[in-house]
Amino acid sequence: RYGDSAGGFCYQESAQLTAVTRNRFVRWTTSGDSLELLEESLDVSLLNNAVRLCIRGCPFLPGGVHFCELQSHLVILLITGQTVHRLRLPHPARTHRAELITESPVQSVFTDFGKIDFRDPSSYCTIPNVPGLAPNSVASAAWLSSEGEALFALPSASGGIFVLKLPPHDAPGTVSAVELKQSSVMQRLLTGWMPTAIRGDCGPSDLPVSLSVHCLEHDAFLFALCQDHKLRMWSYKDQMCLMVADLLEFMPVSRDLRLAAGTSHRLRLAFSQSLGLYLGVYMHAPKRGQFCVFQLVSTESSRYSLDHISSLFSSQETLVDFALTSAEIWALWHNEESQTVVKYINFEQNVAGQWNQVFVQPLPEEEVTVRHDQDPRETYLEYLFMPGRFTSAAIQKALQIFSQGTERHVDLEWDELKKEVTLAVESEFQGSVTECECSPEEFWQLQVEFWSKFYACCLQYQEAISRPLALLLNPYTNMVCLLKKGSLSFLMPCPLVDHLYLLSSEHLLTEDDAAIFDDLEMSRDVVYLVQCLRLMGESISMEMAFSMEMACSRLQPPERAAEQILEDLIANDTENVLEEIHSKLQEIRNPIHAIGVLIREMDYETETDMERVPHLNLQLNLSQLYGSGTAAGVLCWGVCKIATIRFLICRDLLILQQLLLRLGDPMVLGGGQFFQSQQDLLHRTSPLLLSYYLIRWASQCLASDVPLDTL
Repeated sequence: RYGDSAGGFCYQESAQLTAVTRNRFVRWTTSGDSLELLEESLDVSLLNNAVRLCIRGCPFLPGGVHFCELQSHLVILLITGQTVHRLRLPHPARTHRAELITESPVQSVFTDFGKIDFRDPSSYCTIPNVPGLAPNSVASAAWLSSEGEALFALPSASGGIFVLKLPPHDAPGTVSAVELKQSSVMQRLLTGWMPTAIRGDCGPSDLPVSLSVHCLEHDAFLFALCQDHKLRMWSYKDQMCLMVADLLEFMPVSRDLRLAAGTSHRLRLAFSQSLGLYLGVYMHAPKRGQFCVFQLVSTESSRYSLDHISSLFSSQETLVDFALTSAEIWALWHNEESQTVVKYINFEQNVAGQWNQVFVQPLPEEEVTVRHDQDPRETYLEYLFMPGRFTSAAIQKALQIFSQGTERHVDLEWDELKKEVTLAVESEFQGSVTECECSPEEFWQLQVEFWSKFYACCLQYQEAISRPLALLLNPYTNMVCLLKKGSLSFLMPCPLVDHLYLLSSEHLLTEDDAAIFDDLEMSRDVVYLVQCLRLMGESISMEMAFSMEMACSRLQPPERAAEQILEDLIANDTENVLEEIHSKLQEIRNPIHAIGVLIREMDYETETDMERVPHLNLQLNLSQLYGSGTAAGVLCWGVCKIATIRFLICRDLLILQQLLLRLGDPMVLGGGQFFQSQQDLLHRTSPLLLSYYLIRWASQCLASDVPLDTL
C-alpha cells in the first residue's frame, strides 16, 4: 500500500472572463485503491461534481493521476501499482456555452462519469512483469501524443524508464512498451559531453525518483531526476538521452551525500511562452534541503544544457510538496511538531534568499473556556459550529465514535448535525447521572466533562483531516490552495499591516524596510510601532480581552474599556512590559505620524465611479462571478480573518494611545500640538475598532434563504 496523495488540475481558460471553465478546477485524493475526484467552481454550483473510483487490489501510485485537456474532451490518465487507465469525459465547453450560463447550478464535467466503460480493453492495460515496475520508486508521468496515444512513463525494475503506450481510443492497435536505456551506440554519440560516471547501461543508481514531461508538437521531453543525483532528459520520439546534469555541482557536497541514494529529491516544471521551460529541483540532504532553479537552453546540433538561475536553501522541515512558476517557488512542509509550514519566494528578485511566511489557519483551541455563568452545552455548541472552525466530516466522525458506532451520521445538514450532537452528548450525560440528587455546581461540572470529551474527539479528527497533502497552484489565475483529505484551503494575499502584525519577532526585525514604504525612516517607525503593539497584545489577559469584546458588543465607548485595561496592566505589570514599550516608543522618530499611517492603511475609502456601467454582455457574464457556495464561504472567511486581525490591531493601538496620553512624554508626543493630534487619532481608532468588530460578527453569521414572497 502506498501513502495517501492529492493533486489538482486547472482548466487552461480558467482566467478567461467569457469562458465556461472560468474559475473552475478539479482536485483529487488517493487512498489505497480508492480515488476521489471533485470539480469545484467559484462562480456556479455544479451538479454531479464528486465521484469515487475504486480499483480493487490496485493501489494508486502517489501522484499517479494526470489530466490532459483537449478541445473536445478532458482525459484522465491513472496509474496504479498493477494497471494504467485512460478515462475520457466531454469537455465543459462542448456541453455548455458561456453566454447561456445565466443560472446556477450547471452540470459538472463528471456528469457522464457513469457512462465510462472501465472494462474496455482500449482504455486500460496491465503493467507487464518485464521489465516490471520498480518496487522502491513511486515516480510517474503521463501524457497524450499528438496522435491521441496515451503514454505512461514509469521507473523500471532494472533501472531507467519504461513507457507504456495505449493506442488512440478510436483506432485499432495494441499496447506496446519501450524501455529507455543508454545503448553502446548512444555512448559513442554522447562521448565528450556526458560525464564518464554514467556511461553504459542503466544500473540501479539510475532509478528515477521523480519524473516530469514537457510535450512538444510531435515529441515529448521526459525529465528524470535519479537517485544518483543526476537529471536526465530524454526524447521519447528518438528514444535518446539528450542531456545529463550532475546536480551535486550546484550544492555543498560531502562524501557521504555523494554515496547516498537521493530517494527524496523532487522535480517540477513550469513553462512560459515568453521565457521558455523552467525546471525546479529540490535536493534533499540530511538536516538541510536546497532548491535549484534552471532554464532549459538549446544549443546547436539539438544539444541541450541547463542555465542555473537560482539556488535557495531551506530549513530542516520535511518537504511535503512544492510548486514552481516562472518567477516563484511555493513550498509545503511539516515541521518537527507535525505543524504545517507554507512559504514562498520570488527566486528572481529575492537576492537575499529570504522566504516569505504564509500564515496558516491554526487548529482550534485544545480547550474551551466555560465561565460559571455560562451554559456548557450552549458554549460548546457555539464553539463547535462556528463557521470555518470544524468541518462537517470531523464532527460526523466524532459523533459516530462518541455514539459507539450505533448509528451512521452521513451527509447531515448543519442544523441536523447540531441536533444529533446535542442528543448524543446529552444522552450520555443523562445516563451517567445517578439517581441521587447533585448540587448545581456538580451538575454543571458533569456537563463540562461530557462536552469536553466530545470536543476532544472532534479535535482529534479535525487534526487528522486538516493535514495538507499537496499544493495546488493555478498558473492562469495565481490561485493557491492547500489540498487536504476531503477538503481544501484557499490562500489569500495578506495586507501589509496584517503581515507586519503576524510576523514573528525575529522575522519582523529582518523585514526589508524598503519593501514597506518608499520612505525608509517611516518604514522603520511603523516597524517599531508594530513591535509595541505586539508587546501590548501579548500582555493582555483573556479577561482583559473579553472586557473589550463585551464593550464593543454593547456599543459602549471602546476608549473607556481601553483605559480600564491599561489600569489593569499597570497594576499587574510584574515583568515591566510597559517600561519596555515606553523604551521602544522613544526609538520612533514620529509616533503620531506612524500611528496615522497605520490607521490610513486600515481605513478603506472608495472613489469608484458607479456611473461607469460595463457592456450588457459582460454584465450577463459577470452576474455569476464568485456566485457559488464555495466562493461565498471563501470570501466570508477571508473577510472574517482580516477583520479579526484588524480588530486586534485597533484594540492594541487604542490601549497604546491611552498609554501615550498617560505618559505625556514631550520626547514622545512632541508638545501640545501633537497632543491634540493624538486625541484626534484616538477618536479615529475607536470607530475603526467598532467597524471591524461588526464586520467580523457579520462574516460569521449563518445566512438563511429568504422566501421569494417576502417583502
